[in-house]
Amino acid sequence: MKKDIKNFVFQELREYLLRRGFLSRCADQIFNWVYKRRLEDFRLMTNISKRDRAALEKEFYFSALKLLKKEVSHDGTKKFLFGLADGYSIETVLIPEGRRFTLCISTQVGCKFRCEFCLSGRPGFRRNLTICEIINQYLGVLDLIRPKKITNVVFMGIGEPLDNFSNTIGAIKIFLHRQAIHLGKRKICISTCGLPPRIEELNRLNLGVRLSVSLHSADDGIRSKIMPVNKKYPLTELLGAVRSFSKQQLLPVTLEYVLLKGLNTGPSAAVKLKKRLAGINYKLNIIPYNRVSSVYQPPSQEEVSRFISELKKRKVFFTLRKPRGQDINAACGQLRAQTP
Repeated sequence: MKKDIKNFVFQELREYLLRRGFLSRCADQIFNWVYKRRLEDFRLMTNISKRDRAALEKEFYFSALKLLKKEVSHDGTKKFLFGLADGYSIETVLIPEGRRFTLCISTQVGCKFRCEFCLSGRPGFRRNLTICEIINQYLGVLDLIRPKKITNVVFMGIGEPLDNFSNTIGAIKIFLHRQAIHLGKRKICISTCGLPPRIEELNRLNLGVRLSVSLHSADDGIRSKIMPVNKKYPLTELLGAVRSFSKQQLLPVTLEYVLLKGLNTGPSAAVKLKKRLAGINYKLNIIPYNRVSSVYQPPSQEEVSRFISELKKRKVFFTLRKPRGQDINAACGQLRAQTP
């Protein structure tokens, strides 16, 4: 049975080919053709012998995602609905900002963690994406926007990247490899709802990529209400893992904080943030809620201003993030898997 060649990280492909009698440089050549030159036809890979090309064609195939829909926001954000081979679909978002083009990639069909302010988990969890399905989001969008280039990748789409750990890491290794996509390691960011064992495992791998954590409250009671994962991994455990990651990687961890009207925007919330974040190298992103349900409401501008003032008073450093793609439901929390 043929194998999808884009499911192989470099070392796995090299070892696989060596066991089958191919030259050691064959994996380098294939990666270069597929990821740098964007060629997916073994017959045209002219620096590989004809015999090996014929053998490769019998052994492997190239998958692709089907573009079902493309939407463009008034701010230039683009959302792509991609169909998968089994009939499920996922969403991927491209965010332009000057010369930077950031691609927000999905890692699962649906999500297990059901954060109250996020649509992605509403249909329930269906399955993990494979390495090739993760990579093909990047390649599919890249082919659509050429000659422009994708400069940054964030694993912040549908699903929890660290819950699909091995395939997320496999995709990152392809993004980083010199003969493949070869993004700078600081140009890649993994976003998590907060899984300390996986954060610790990511820390041990020492890939040098960035980490973003959905925090949204420094109070365990409130966070458990809006993020059920907090019942299993409370803040002390989560922030301990975050503190270790920021210290070992010598990188600030981005902490996402969605403002929900009347819930996590008062003076006491700012006080608890100050206390909880002590000793952590962090960047705090403040995000006014993008409404996805009737349970919670976006804060008023006055409420946002008061909370920001409380943070400034306590010297909690933050960035107020400008929403992107709201009019096409491509903003934070608005992505969802289209399922049968």
